[in-house]
Amino acid sequence: MGAEASVQLKKSDFYFELPQELIAQDPLEDRSSSRLLVLDKHTGAISHHIFSEVAQFLRPGDCLVLNNTKVIPARLLGEREGTGAHVEVLLLKRRSGDIWETLVKPGKKCRPGARLSFGNGLLKAEVLETVEEGNRLIRFAYQGVFEEVLDALGEMPLPPYITHKLQDKNRYQTVYAKYGGSAAAPTAGLHFTKDLLTAIEAVGVRIAYVTLHVGLGTFRPVKEENILDHHMHSEYYQVSEETAKLVNRTKREGGRIICVGTTSCRTVESASDDNGILQAGSGNTEIFIYPGYRFKVLDALITNFHLPESTLVMLVSALAGREKVLEAYEEAVRERYRFFSFGDAMLVL
Repeated sequence: MGAEASVQLKKSDFYFELPQELIAQDPLEDRSSSRLLVLDKHTGAISHHIFSEVAQFLRPGDCLVLNNTKVIPARLLGEREGTGAHVEVLLLKRRSGDIWETLVKPGKKCRPGARLSFGNGLLKAEVLETVEEGNRLIRFAYQGVFEEVLDALGEMPLPPYITHKLQDKNRYQTVYAKYGGSAAAPTAGLHFTKDLLTAIEAVGVRIAYVTLHVGLGTFRPVKEENILDHHMHSEYYQVSEETAKLVNRTKREGGRIICVGTTSCRTVESASDDNGILQAGSGNTEIFIYPGYRFKVLDALITNFHLPESTLVMLVSALAGREKVLEAYEEAVRERYRFFSFGDAMLVL
């Protein structure tokens, strides 16, 4: 569902050198004290700020769109019944009731019929079948409420490039997280505090919420050199009547739609019609946004710094142009910005 590219885009077109030490391993104590690189998508001009200053780039009548998904402690460490062998299960998507699509390690030992146990039997599971990409469908059995059992036994599923243990689960959660279902945080939103959101509203900026449950596919590398051959993962989203009305009113009145994170961007672009009218409702999206894509709703984007050759860098490049984005990334590396989930932020206007 991407754009028609006038020339073939190669994965290597989105490569940049990133020193390992710039990958942020821990969140900052004050969420809004991270740095903010502001990129003018028209001129390529770059300026450097602190995230708490973001309100000065917003205008009365603009609308900020936030993804209020909540990360569930989706990483379960347990053992295979009968052998006691260690097993790790990552919850990806609830299929129905107590049946979840999961990523299991080691997968070879967890064939259909295998039985697993977590927390000394507080949570039990049976592998039902193997589905696409080697994922497993698992049925869980437990006493009480699943979310409470998961909260007691599960760990936050931090991305593979973060090796430090997270001291406070809430730091991989936005302050406005509401609906559980994500296997990863919508990380651009981690920079906001409640006070900062209040200050932004005081300027006359409207705030709208969408929900998109982030899957681990968001970290899946692009393997094909021709990016058009890449298959995007499917993610569930929901847009309320209230949000659709607010966004459409903002567009009508000449305000800008500023999405916080690629997940909010993918939601509004998936849920709008060809005229850029946002529709209320829910569904699954596999939208792939890369240079050549014409944005229907979004005008500006607040985002983190992403992995080289990732679909997320491609999305940002669709908005500001590949050359401008790569120049901004090179500048961020020179200026020692912190990268990825717990890193600094970028505003593309």
